[in-house]
Amino acid sequence: MDLGLKGKVALVCAASQGLGRAVAVELAAEGASLILCSRNEASLQKVCDSIRDETDVDVLGIAGDLSVSTDIERIVAGGQEQFGQIDILVTNIGGPPARRFDALSREQWDAAHRLLLTSVLDLTRLVLPGMKKRGWGRILNITSIASKQPVDNLVLSNSLRAAVTGFAKTLANEVATDSITVNNILPGYTRTERVEQLAETIAKKEGVTPNDVTARWEAEIPMRRLGEPREFAALAAFLVSERASYITGSSIAVDGGWIKSLF
Repeated sequence: MDLGLKGKVALVCAASQGLGRAVAVELAAEGASLILCSRNEASLQKVCDSIRDETDVDVLGIAGDLSVSTDIERIVAGGQEQFGQIDILVTNIGGPPARRFDALSREQWDAAHRLLLTSVLDLTRLVLPGMKKRGWGRILNITSIASKQPVDNLVLSNSLRAAVTGFAKTLANEVATDSITVNNILPGYTRTERVEQLAETIAKKEGVTPNDVTARWEAEIPMRRLGEPREFAALAAFLVSERASYITGSSIAVDGGWIKSLF
């Protein structure tokens, strides 16, 4: 299936590892040019070189911290200067600390707000005018199953990723007539560095092994296994493609059936 991504330019956030990297690889395979960002410049450049060598697409890496508005402005400006446009935005933000509400300070809430919500608003605000001018655009927010079904000890993620869902649904209606789609994709327990770190944190707190924690998650998933990043990336690539032009305002889980609600 030709997804119609040749000639498109995609900005993929947090792309040096995990889900961001998997999405970047998938989009490159479809012929899209890439702007990738990450806080870790060394890891980011390795990913850029690897994708460039394997697919021969144009890849620009810009290091920056998405919790800092000036870094976001620099990343977007650098991408627009290099390619002249940004057709696709894939927001992807690492998860905040796993904590209960009574273990979190006001400062930690403020930091999580900047990271999980304000960054999405800033990125969208900067790329949206160009999409409207060209009459085509795709905005895809990588959030979490926690935005639909809260996960124990993840009150920051449960709260703020749900806020992103509300924003995306509202924006989708506002820009639909500009041929811009806005969707959310909700990863479940997927075999990434972030999930491994979460398993280690929980294991240390409970006095068990990370494998014990992973086994418990797998027992909750109807498919009885963690997802693989490439399985997630396949849907992400479709949602930002020409083929998905009539899908907007949706939140779609890639979770092996973990979410139990009907909608």
